[in-house]
Amino acid sequence: MSDRVSFTAPLRIWTNDSENSSVGYVTIPGETAEVIRAHELMRRLELGKRRGFGSVKVVVHLGEHSWPTSVFPQKDGTWFCPIKVQYRRAEGLEEGDPASVELELL
Repeated sequence: MSDRVSFTAPLRIWTNDSENSSVGYVTIPGETAEVIRAHELMRRLELGKRRGFGSVKVVVHLGEHSWPTSVFPQKDGTWFCPIKVQYRRAEGLEEGDPASVELELL
């Protein structure tokens, strides 16, 4: 059984001009971040080790779309969740738009 968390956060886009690429993401704050942190700790205790960069495997649900990825802890206590370009375009999301996301924590 997997835990599920939901949140809404503004879509952010980081652009790498030298590689002509961009990454869409949302920052996961507050209580949702705490639930993910607790989940990561339990998985670390079960597995006896930490996953790369302290990441947590998830399935992202955004509108009508779902995909597997990982979320990554940040130094400020939030988590970084990448949003694939094809899904943000399909949902009509632009930078700064609120993205309503549900995560299945695996």
